Amino acid sequence: MRILHVLNHTQRLNGHVHAAVDLACAQSAHGHDVCVASGGGDFDSLLQKKGVKTVLIDHKRSFANLAKALVFLRGHVRDFGAEVVHAHMMTSAVLAFPVCRLSGIPLITTVHNEFEKSATLMGLGTRVIAVSDVVGASMRKRGVPSSRLCVVLNGTIGSARADGRSEEPAALCSPSILFVGGLHPRKGLPDLLQAFEIVHRSNPDARLYIVGDGPFKQAYVDMAFQLACKSAITFVGPTADPYPYMLGADIFVLPSHADPAPLVLSEAREAGCAVIGTMVDGIPQLLEQGEAGMLVPPGDPQSLAGTLADLLEKPDQIDAWKARSQVRLEYLTIDRVARETMQVYLTALSKNAPGPENAETEHSPSRADALTSSHRK
Repeated sequence: MRILHVLNHTQRLNGHVHAAVDLACAQSAHGHDVCVASGGGDFDSLLQKKGVKTVLIDHKRSFANLAKALVFLRGHVRDFGAEVVHAHMMTSAVLAFPVCRLSGIPLITTVHNEFEKSATLMGLGTRVIAVSDVVGASMRKRGVPSSRLCVVLNGTIGSARADGRSEEPAALCSPSILFVGGLHPRKGLPDLLQAFEIVHRSNPDARLYIVGDGPFKQAYVDMAFQLACKSAITFVGPTADPYPYMLGADIFVLPSHADPAPLVLSEAREAGCAVIGTMVDGIPQLLEQGEAGMLVPPGDPQSLAGTLADLLEKPDQIDAWKARSQVRLEYLTIDRVARETMQVYLTALSKNAPGPENAETEHSPSRADALTSSHRK
């Protein structure tokens, strides 16, 4: 199948970019002809190495620029011979919608950031992929009918981004607590800082490592500097691959206030961390509803501190939760994500696929069926 992914950019700093890059590379490995149209970025060289074509489309939000992007995208869809267009962000979905209508091909949209009001526009897709059950329920409330909505839970294990990564654990002082994520309020880092302040009083050997970058980094550094445990907190900063830190950590904590389906949880579980996450959005689903990781209420530093303290005071429980992180881990592979996504494409190619374009498309069921057994490159 000839698949065109459209997204704002391919910079390393966004989780939805990681998910789209992982999917495109996996689809190429499965024998499909794949192209990514974006504003460009860090992952273009990896995409090209994995056989994925890349073209530049500037997504800057001005009328003149978007009009130019629209014309370019329509031309590229024609020249590439795309059979499916897959948009991963609001701007790319808005650009792709008229192009797909004019070209008579299905538009697939993936809702990565459901907490944004603009996520409603992702309902433009012939098929709308939600990255977790909770996101799917939210999109139904926004008016996307179940007939056009599919849930494909995020997974990263086996992704192309992991090729050649170091398997050497980072040298962290034990017992170590690790946070990996963007430094902005949605991720709840202040809750973890407050919880660690409480825990450190009775566990002075504990250390907190914070990996990531973002617009609130300096504010969080200043916040940590005011704590009595400041010497036990390390801001590592951004890193191309946080996996060695996960391998070296005892406990991984994701204290998010909103997180549709964070990729970092499958990575932390793959690394064998004991995992603590909050009971929001897709986090419980990624932690097997508490079987593969502990769940605490969001925005509740006291509860988080209590859970951390229990683990630190009972090291055997850390080992037990490290083992439990492997429960049904095989479900979180990018191969599974790619296979389930292909089934979504095939239903969209069906003649009777309901959607905003038209219930009657040029694609017959026999053509869609043929694509399951014939991967063209």
